[in-house]
Amino acid sequence: MNRLRRFTTRGINLFSIIAVLLLMAAAGNARANAAQEPVLGDKAIPFTLNALDGEKVSLTTLLRKGPVVLVVLRGYPGYQCPFCTAQVGSLMGAADQFAAKKAQVVLVYPGPADGLKQHAGEFVQGKTIPANFRLLLDPDFAFLNQYGLRWDAPNETSHPSTFVIDQKGKIIFAKISHEHGDRATPEEILKALN
Repeated sequence: MNRLRRFTTRGINLFSIIAVLLLMAAAGNARANAAQEPVLGDKAIPFTLNALDGEKVSLTTLLRKGPVVLVVLRGYPGYQCPFCTAQVGSLMGAADQFAAKKAQVVLVYPGPADGLKQHAGEFVQGKTIPANFRLLLDPDFAFLNQYGLRWDAPNETSHPSTFVIDQKGKIIFAKISHEHGDRATPEEILKALN
């Protein structure tokens, strides 16, 4: 009987160890398959998104003109994020400095597809968008998911982020906020463009 009990205990322990190893492997695969946030030195993932006016805009085309400043906004439905509004206002105030560096500034506005165009239109209503700025729509968070920037929590959409992408497609500046504030400033971005 003791022998049987020892065998059963060893069998259960072995089974437990195997189960834990299989769970760890599955979790590792899930992380490996999930998109990771871009980091300094990464190659930017190519994308094509629609502008507010319906024009298709691709990263590849933009990079032919110069470096790209990619700014991911919150685009939260129901209200306009005051941190996004302040950041975009400060970036637009430096539009001439970005133009002098031949930089295109791309603002990605995410949200549920239903009503996204209207909500994004409200975000820029009354603002004069500089020629080197683009507001692009990310319906149903496809871009955010591709870039690993989806802030998947109640009342959230994205991790507000700013990237500078050189003409070779390499990320030379990255600032990802895991809170609503802590946004990249024009000064930080312009320094990265030097």
